[in-house]
Amino acid sequence: MQLGAIFMGQAVFNVELPKADDEVIPGVPWGSMEAFPTPAYWAYQVYARRLTGDRINYKLGTTLKEEVGACLLGGHGIPAAVGLAAFHHIKDYGAFGDTPPSEDTLLEWLKQPLEIEGRHIRYRFAKQKAHYLSAALNKLSEELPPLHTGKALRDWLLDIPGIGYKTASWIARNWLDADDVAILDIHILRAGLLGKFFESNLTVERHYLRLEEQFIRFSKGLGVRASELDALMWLEMMSSPTTVHNIIGGGRNTSESISQRRTKKRESNSSQLSLLG
Repeated sequence: MQLGAIFMGQAVFNVELPKADDEVIPGVPWGSMEAFPTPAYWAYQVYARRLTGDRINYKLGTTLKEEVGACLLGGHGIPAAVGLAAFHHIKDYGAFGDTPPSEDTLLEWLKQPLEIEGRHIRYRFAKQKAHYLSAALNKLSEELPPLHTGKALRDWLLDIPGIGYKTASWIARNWLDADDVAILDIHILRAGLLGKFFESNLTVERHYLRLEEQFIRFSKGLGVRASELDALMWLEMMSSPTTVHNIIGGGRNTSESISQRRTKKRESNSSQLSLLG
């Protein structure tokens, strides 16, 4: 048995996890609780966040239309601050009301400069994203999306141009707090390969659903929610590029300490980070 401690003021809470050699799921050992990024490490971090109330807030919108818009405007190739600024910019114009704006109107709004930290920034892919967002908002205005499970909402969203498994899963996880989908990007893929709970011959582009199944199975083995684990893994892996690079390179140099990683995460804005999905 591994014993860890979580300190909250004068109180100390003990966390017990299986021995390092025990298996979370067949073929995947728990590893040491102190060693980033072992399964035991992830379990401990989830429990610590629960106790301290420091859970990651990943919902971006107050309506499903807003959530879809925020996720569509963020993502691959778009810095978090820019995606968030674009979302709030068109929201202020009323983009997510009952009557969807036209594609041309969305394009006009997205072409306008965004002010970010005193600088004026142009939003990339304005024409492409205006097309995708117009289709999404029209569909949401004309149809009732299924909200009984994350997978049901995810599958419904996949019919919208520009929305693939990752973005659809991101929206479903955020809006429904769903544990039956996973947001798989390079950070989660690396965590899975290092933790050996992903098969090394699978890719997100070709095997999304198989990898998702393996991720959910792993989270159940840890005894934690898939949505919590996904968000935490993404933040930790993104916040520790030097350590991750060294481990992948074979040196397993984890010189970046746990305290250094925590400092980086405290300095990050979770709502902006979540735009990277």
